[in-house]
Amino acid sequence: MNVCGLIVEYNPFHNGHAYHIDQAREIANADYVIAVMSGSFLQRGEPAIMDKFHRARAALSAGVDIVVELPYVYAVQSSELFAKGSVQTLHELGINRICFGSESGDIQAFTKAYHEFTENQNQFQLQVKQSLKEGLSFPEASRTAYELIGLTSKEMDLSKPNNILGFSYVRTIFDNNLPIEPLTIKRINSNYHDTEITSPIASATSIRKQIFEAQTSITDLKFTMPSSTLVELDAYQIKAGLLHSWEEYFPFLQYRVLTMPTAELASIHGVVEGMEHRIKKTAKEARTFYDWVDRMKTKRYTWTRIQRIFVHLLTNTKKAEIEYFTTLPSVPYVRLLGFTRKGREYINTIKKQLNVPLYSKLSRNIHPMLEIEERASNAYYSIIPTLKRSELQKQELIGPVLHT
Repeated sequence: MNVCGLIVEYNPFHNGHAYHIDQAREIANADYVIAVMSGSFLQRGEPAIMDKFHRARAALSAGVDIVVELPYVYAVQSSELFAKGSVQTLHELGINRICFGSESGDIQAFTKAYHEFTENQNQFQLQVKQSLKEGLSFPEASRTAYELIGLTSKEMDLSKPNNILGFSYVRTIFDNNLPIEPLTIKRINSNYHDTEITSPIASATSIRKQIFEAQTSITDLKFTMPSSTLVELDAYQIKAGLLHSWEEYFPFLQYRVLTMPTAELASIHGVVEGMEHRIKKTAKEARTFYDWVDRMKTKRYTWTRIQRIFVHLLTNTKKAEIEYFTTLPSVPYVRLLGFTRKGREYINTIKKQLNVPLYSKLSRNIHPMLEIEERASNAYYSIIPTLKRSELQKQELIGPVLHT
C-alpha cells in the first residue's frame, strides 16, 4: 500500500495545488493522499485567509483523502522546524512517500545536494556565522553559505523558496533515517512570490493580492481556483463577515505592544538582541500593519521574520514554550482536521498501530501543545464579531469535517 504525504498551507487552495495532488497521486502510485496543513497562522508569519476547516474542505473536495494539522509551534517557523514538524507528522501516520513542488523538479538533485551539504556542513555553518556577524539576515547568510559550497547552481538553487523547503524535507527524512521516499514535481507557470496573475495556475500570493488590494470579486478569480475553493471562500466570508489579513489585526497588536511591559515583550518567541525596544518605538509611530513592518525591517531582520514575531505576540507565545516543544524528537500527537470516507477507512486501519495519540478536537487537559493551538485559534478568530465567532469556533470542539 502506497500512502503519499503532502506538506501544504492552501492559502487559498488553487489550480496549482490541484495539479500537485494529481501529479503526486500519479508518480507515487498512491492509494491514499494525506496532507499536513498549517492551521490558523502560516510559515511566513501571516493569518490564513480563511480558517483551517474551510481550507480542509476545499482540499478534500479536490482529491486529498485526509487533512491533519501542523501544530502551531512548527507552523510559524523557519524552514528547518517547519519541515521537522511536517515530515514527522506524516511519518506518524504511516506514509511511505512525500511529494513536494520545487523550482528544481529533480529529486536526484536534492539527494545530491544533501550529500554535498553533509560533507561541507562545517564550512557552511562557519560562513553563516560570519555573514550574521556582518549584519546579513539569516536567509541571506544561508544563501551566501550555500553559494560557497556550490548549492546555488542551476541544478540545485537553494536561493529559491520551494527548493529551500524541499531541501529541508529531504534533510529531515535522511537525518532521521525515516522510511520515506522523497519525490518532487516542478512548479509550473508561476513562482512562489509572483504578485501578478498571468495564467490559470497562479501563486497564492497573487490571488490574495487581487482579493485584498485590487478589491477583486472572488467570482472574478474563478479561473485560478477549483469551484470548491470558491464555495468555501464565499461561505467563510458570509459566516465570518471578512477574509483574514494582517491589517484586521493591526489595532489589537498595536494595543498589546503599547500596554505590554518591555520585559514581557522580550520573552516572546523571536524577540532577540533588544528588539523589544524597537518594537515599542515603532508601535507608537505606525499607521498601518505594513507601515509598522516597514519601520521595523532592517538588513538583518527580514519582513518574514518580523511577521512571525508579530504572530507570536498576538498569540502570546513565549520562547520557553517553543524551545521545549521543538526539541522533542518527534511530534507528540496528530490532530485530524478532515477526511473523506476513503480517508476514514485508512484511519480505522492504522489507528491501533500509531505511536502517538490521534486527536479529533480541542479539549481541556489533553496536551500542553494543544493549549498553544487553542490560543492561536482564539487570536485568529478574535477579529470576528462575537456571535459569528462563537459559531465558527464550534468546529474546534466538534471535530474533523467529513467530505462525502
